[in-house]
Amino acid sequence: MTQIYRSFLGAFLALAVLAAGVSKAAAQEATEEATEEATEATYSEDEILSKAKGFFGATTEGLAKAIEKVFEDQGRPNAYITGEEVSGAIGIGARYGEGTLNQKTGAARKVYWQGPTVGFDFGADASKMFILIYHLPDVDSLFQRFPAIDGSFYFIAGVGVNYQQSGDIIQVPIRTGVGLRAGINVGYMHYTRKFSWIPL
Repeated sequence: MTQIYRSFLGAFLALAVLAAGVSKAAAQEATEEATEEATEATYSEDEILSKAKGFFGATTEGLAKAIEKVFEDQGRPNAYITGEEVSGAIGIGARYGEGTLNQKTGAARKVYWQGPTVGFDFGADASKMFILIYHLPDVDSLFQRFPAIDGSFYFIAGVGVNYQQSGDIIQVPIRTGVGLRAGINVGYMHYTRKFSWIPL
């Protein structure tokens, strides 16, 4: 092996090690930037709890525990809806709601939802709704049906929570007080751009 060849080989190896180090640093920096951007586009638990308390107009231990549980299960949402819902049932029933979709990355937008319900209750009620939404890529992706996830209904100190999913998008409606009855029904929520009396 000639001296020139040895020198070339040494320089090549040194450049390869340097390039690997630079590539690793660049990949780490890109990952950190992506994580930071994702965090900036989502809501923290404190932000959501503050907005929920302001929306419901009261501070309850159940609300705080419910939100804590959702964050443990799903992490940080990238959107939420505040609104009102009316529902009625004689075994089989329907729900109708309207609210405002909020995102850190976009302006607030009016949305509507409706859907059938099947349960063991009778009567009608009205409730406030605070809905956390996960993995929503854009506003248009919201306008579809969200069936309930089996076994995802639970109650914490007067607060009802259930999970609903379509594809990668997960939504978590939170109800309190008089609206709790709606939480024991099984059904789906269909979001629309305009109000509709047809609960399908």
